[in-house]
Amino acid sequence: MSRVAKKPINLPKGVELSTQGETLNVKGPKGTLSIAKPAGVDVNVDNGVANLSPATPADDAITGTIRAILANMVKGVSEGFERKLELVGVGYRAAMQGKDLNLSLGFSHPILFKTPEGITIATPTQTEILVQGADKQRVGEVAAKIRGFRPPEPYKGKGVKYSDETIIRKEAKKA
Repeated sequence: MSRVAKKPINLPKGVELSTQGETLNVKGPKGTLSIAKPAGVDVNVDNGVANLSPATPADDAITGTIRAILANMVKGVSEGFERKLELVGVGYRAAMQGKDLNLSLGFSHPILFKTPEGITIATPTQTEILVQGADKQRVGEVAAKIRGFRPPEPYKGKGVKYSDETIIRKEAKKA
C-alpha cells in the first residue's frame, strides 16, 4: 500500500465527512465540497479520523490520490486556501468593482475579471491581489488566470506574479 494512502485524515471540529452513494461530501464552516468516489476505494470514518483502503492491490495508486484530495478538501472547508499575487510595473493597478476585479496592466483598455462562484478576491493595496476559497484547485486556477493576463517578463520583471515567485532576469543585449 502506498505511503500516502496509509496516512489517516484527522477531521477537525465542525468538519464532517460523509459518503452518499458514489460521492464523498466534506462539510465545514467554510462550505461544502464533494468529489466522485472511485469504485476501488473504501472510506471508513471513526472518532474524527478517516482511513482509506484500496479494494484490490491494483487500486493502490488511486487510493493515495483520493486521500490527498480529501485531505485538501478537509483543510479547505476548515481553514481555506489563499493565493497572493503582486503587480509589478509603473501604472499597474488592481481594484474591486463590486464582485469584479478591475485590472490596469498597461494595455489600452482595463481588464474586468468576473469572480467565480466560491472564490473571494480582495485587493488590500493597489498592487496586491488575494484570492481565497475552500477549493484548492479553483483558487490556483483563478490565480493562474489572473497571472495569465500579463505574466512577468524576464528583462524588467514587469507583470503579475505570485508573491513567492522569483523572476530570473535576463541580461539585455550589449550594443
